[in-house]
Amino acid sequence: TVRWHIELQPWASPTPSLNYEASRFLKYISTSQISCEHTNLNSLKGYSETAKKPWSICLDERFSLIHRIRSKQCRLYSLGLGNDDNQFELSMANSGCEVHRFDPSIKSAHIQEGRHLWYHRLSIDWRDPNPAIAAHKLHSNTKKLGTVLNEFGHQKIDVLKADVESAEWKILENLILEDVVEQIGQLVFEVHIHWPGFEVSGNDSTVVRYWYSLLRELELKDFRLFHTYKDLSKPQMFLKKEAFNASSCYTLSWVNTRWK
Repeated sequence: TVRWHIELQPWASPTPSLNYEASRFLKYISTSQISCEHTNLNSLKGYSETAKKPWSICLDERFSLIHRIRSKQCRLYSLGLGNDDNQFELSMANSGCEVHRFDPSIKSAHIQEGRHLWYHRLSIDWRDPNPAIAAHKLHSNTKKLGTVLNEFGHQKIDVLKADVESAEWKILENLILEDVVEQIGQLVFEVHIHWPGFEVSGNDSTVVRYWYSLLRELELKDFRLFHTYKDLSKPQMFLKKEAFNASSCYTLSWVNTRWK
């Protein structure tokens, strides 16, 4: 059965309230659900501390990633938009991971750098373009992640990293609705909360309930949040207001606990 919508969680209070929704959501994204002792690549060769952001991955022995890195079988997909901070991708490639970086600003369709690093001029979206719609022809370099996995012949991604400037909510929804998340071992997402995000509609309390419901869907699929980073270098905004002591940007890392 194809799902068209995620299950919305009950409201946080008897009547819809932005204060209650925001409080529940911000507590949720600020609280680790599982502890992970080894969360950075310091132990791996080729890593330097110049990475601008804490792209934390769980390298504890009980999860598969560290074993797949050691056996040179890991795969990283990185979704970006013209971001030149690729230290994390280089580190993963240097440790023997197969790294695919998707960014519509790349000059050539596909570029291979070294043995393990590929750049693709593709934007990962929450829908495939419809060739019958003229406006969509401009987006021929836009594809859903599930489509790319099929085209590349990849069954699994050990780490999916995304820094897609507010497209992350609809992309995450697509991955959940199409069960693509079950092919992913760890998620490292930058989430933006200074506005609802692309094609997310509704009043403020409805938007926050939707964000929260999306993340609860991840939990239902056995993903557990193990690292959360509040970016204080970004404007401290929540839905266009200075409110709730929130940053406009958080980096969140989950591990799929089904992947042993």
